[in-house]
Amino acid sequence: MSKPVIATASLAGCFGCHMSVLDIDERILKLIELVDFNKSPINDIKTFTRPCDVGLIEGGCCNTENVEVLRSFRKNCKILVAVGECAVMGGLPAMRNGIPIKECLEEAYLHSVTVAPEDRLIPNDEDLPVILDRVYPLHEVVKIDHFLPGCPPSADIIWEALTALLEGRPLNISYDMLKYD
Repeated sequence: MSKPVIATASLAGCFGCHMSVLDIDERILKLIELVDFNKSPINDIKTFTRPCDVGLIEGGCCNTENVEVLRSFRKNCKILVAVGECAVMGGLPAMRNGIPIKECLEEAYLHSVTVAPEDRLIPNDEDLPVILDRVYPLHEVVKIDHFLPGCPPSADIIWEALTALLEGRPLNISYDMLKYD
């Protein structure tokens, strides 16, 4: 019998949600027994090689490449889970949403104190993904089946969600697992 297949990706964010996946500690050995990973930075498989049962995506959509990756996950994953605040609400990257893109680029590449005067140039290569007008939470781009809030969600929340989805039972994430104060 084949194992369920999981894929993961990180879009606009800090990769902290993937660190929470790795923070399940010794349970990661059990996870490896339960599932196969397909497209994921965890196993460094960069493209889908088969349909996946569960896709975990962290980060928001800030550019055209993010949208393309997200749509590919929706197409290849039976269940899609938005993991973390950036995926659920846009998170810290969405702080730019109230600022025009031109102003953001000028601040980052022309006026920042960390940019040497000789390096002041706004990147403009056709191979770079196009920056979107704002950072979008995942559900505004594709249908999302489940949301795991938190910055990042704890390893226990990720473990509970994964095992529930793999066992076909409802997610049982208690309030104290989501409470941060």
